[in-house]
Amino acid sequence: MTSATRRYTTAEAAVLSGLAIKAVHNAIDKRIVERTGDRRQPRSLSAHDILRLKLWHEVGAMLSQERRQHLFAEIERRPAARRVKADALVIVDVGEARRQVARQARTLEAAEAAVRSDKAVMNGEPVFAGTRVPVRMVAAMLDQGADEAEILDGYPSLDPRHLTLARVWTAANPRRGRPRKPDEPAAL
Repeated sequence: MTSATRRYTTAEAAVLSGLAIKAVHNAIDKRIVERTGDRRQPRSLSAHDILRLKLWHEVGAMLSQERRQHLFAEIERRPAARRVKADALVIVDVGEARRQVARQARTLEAAEAAVRSDKAVMNGEPVFAGTRVPVRMVAAMLDQGADEAEILDGYPSLDPRHLTLARVWTAANPRRGRPRKPDEPAAL
């Protein structure tokens, strides 16, 4: 995984674990992952917390609360283990879960490196570095079903990797505030 000291927002944790943001908040509320720090600060999670989230989501349904706690205790006891016994019959491939989270963390880091926000370029709208192509617009086009080849034809400065990065960056950085109504002008 990436830096052991990095803390991830709940939106970033959702991207890394494959859960919805609401599920991440639910896991924090249920104390599947412990929240540290000041309660007045935004929620944030460590890489270890994200691994717990992923395992809770992937294998949690087939394990009782007690067995799930046993699994997490075993992972704490043997943090480098690739496979951990959750009970007599269930062995969990923790190594694969770590690889999946690490792969998503690398994609998130690449997305963060590829996106720039400068008041002088598109009035501060996040764009791909070296372009004037808004990241959120590309992600919205993909979400609305636009053909990837069409987008790449329309924006020759982009390559297929940019499309993946747009989705990841947008998911990790949701817009704040209430959504605009369709007839409401954008704030400048």
